[in-house]
Amino acid sequence: MADEKAPVEKVRPALFRAEGTAADPNHPALLGGRCAACGFVCFPMQTYGCEACGSTAMEPYAISGRGRLSAFARVHVHAGGGREAPFTVGSIALDDGGVVRALIDRGSEDALTHDAAMVAVLVRESRPGRGEHDLRFALASKEA
Repeated sequence: MADEKAPVEKVRPALFRAEGTAADPNHPALLGGRCAACGFVCFPMQTYGCEACGSTAMEPYAISGRGRLSAFARVHVHAGGGREAPFTVGSIALDDGGVVRALIDRGSEDALTHDAAMVAVLVRESRPGRGEHDLRFALASKEA
C-alpha cells in the first residue's frame, strides 16, 4: 500500500506531459515505453518485459497524442467515487503504436464515430490531490 503522505508523483507516476512530440508538438505526449529489441510500443511504461517479444530491454518513449477511435461507451452509472456520471470512455489506437483507454472530452461526445481521428488534450483537474491537469481525448476537429 502506498504511503499516505507520499507525493502524488510516487503514488500516481506521470502518464503524460504537456509538451508534445516532434511528430505532434501541439498536443500532450503520453509517457510510455518502447522495446529496444522489436520496437513494440506500450502505455504506460513498464519494465516487466515486452508484450510482443518478451525482451526486458524497455526504454521510456514519448508517444504522440494522435490516434483513431476504435470503440467507445457512455457510462451512465459509475460505482467508483470521484467521477460524476455520465461520461464517455474510448479506446484509441495511437498512431505511434499501442491502444489506450481514456476519457473523452465532453465537447466531443455527441459527434463520436468509429475510426474518428482523435487527439490528446489537457483539461483542468477538479479532483483534489490529482495534479493540475488531466488527459482526455477529443475529436481532432473539436480540439479543446
